[in-house]
Amino acid sequence: MKKIITSLPVRLLIGVILGIAVGLAANEPVMLVVVSIRYVLNQLILFCVPLIIIGFIAPSITKLGQNATRLLGVAVAIAYASSLGAALFSMLAGYGLIPHLSIVTDVAGLKELPDVVFQLDIPQIMPVMSALVLSLMLGLAVTWTKAEAFIKLLDEFQKIVLSVVTKIVIPVLPVYIAFTFCALAYEGTITVQLPVFLEVVLIVMVGHYIWMALLYFTGAVCSGKNPFDVIRNYGPAYLTAVGTMSSAATLAVALRCAKKSAKALRDDMVDFGIPLFANIHLCGSVLTEVFFVMTISQILYGSIPSPGTMVLFCILLGVFAVGAPGVPGGTVMASLGLITGVLQFDGMGTALMLTIFALQDSFGTACNVTGDGALTMILTGYVERKGIRATETDMRINQ
Repeated sequence: MKKIITSLPVRLLIGVILGIAVGLAANEPVMLVVVSIRYVLNQLILFCVPLIIIGFIAPSITKLGQNATRLLGVAVAIAYASSLGAALFSMLAGYGLIPHLSIVTDVAGLKELPDVVFQLDIPQIMPVMSALVLSLMLGLAVTWTKAEAFIKLLDEFQKIVLSVVTKIVIPVLPVYIAFTFCALAYEGTITVQLPVFLEVVLIVMVGHYIWMALLYFTGAVCSGKNPFDVIRNYGPAYLTAVGTMSSAATLAVALRCAKKSAKALRDDMVDFGIPLFANIHLCGSVLTEVFFVMTISQILYGSIPSPGTMVLFCILLGVFAVGAPGVPGGTVMASLGLITGVLQFDGMGTALMLTIFALQDSFGTACNVTGDGALTMILTGYVERKGIRATETDMRINQ
């Protein structure tokens, strides 16, 4: 019971409820304090964004470079293809569905927030896009030069950044969210748009099931196996992922479920694929994030980003998903730089995105975990078509 109460979604939900309650009853002097504290917390979170980008993208590239065997290359390619495909599928659904949702973009009748009275600026160490380019160049250069000392340094830096995320950013989030929803409730935005948020969550969940069905159909085509031999065993993993909101925490259960699917999944591919995909395959989270950013952009800024901007966002989001931390909300945390840099979201948009994503993150994680079984079917089909035996597989993985 204590774990449930102290979990991030529950704390965020409490923050949302308290924030809305205070915002509906607050007067201008109270809101002066609220907007000032929210400004400082937003500065702190944005300061951490370049650190998160460097801390997760660069080490991930070095790990892939060190172990770039044939099978790993295939696994990474199909994981990225799944995440990119889910993002583009979600983008197309967004352009088709969001204009027909009852989103009110007219701000007439909404209250204005008071100006910030205490403005503490915390500049980022570098712009977001600079951090992204540095991460890519640094990761590739370290891999090319086989700089072992720097590889270890990047691994240590990743641990440091993960500690910053788990011990500073995530504990601050419920407070930041509470103040943000207080401001939204004071303005009147949240009460007007609440039905839309509920519709969007349901739409995204339907999208998860459609994408999982497509993945398992592809797995069946590639392997010639019956996908139901895998799906019928994945119920415990799906439910565990809903409860833990972490692919890493669900790994033991997912392995057990995949091992029961011996008719469709080769045992060595389960041992290799399931742990790998648990860290690099985030199709459900990516699908969710794309649809949510488009909806929030329509709500707060009056329009959906252009197709060119969204395609760029989807392509980069797939890369970020590979290096996302294995914690609840890891995908959206790792991609904060894209949300602020590519989509130009301000503090209000970022906070709203973090909240909605975290409150339904469990279902995105369940989609990620269940989709890993389909990708392992594709791997199984690949090694069988190539005539790669289990002993040869072990040799290629350990090269």
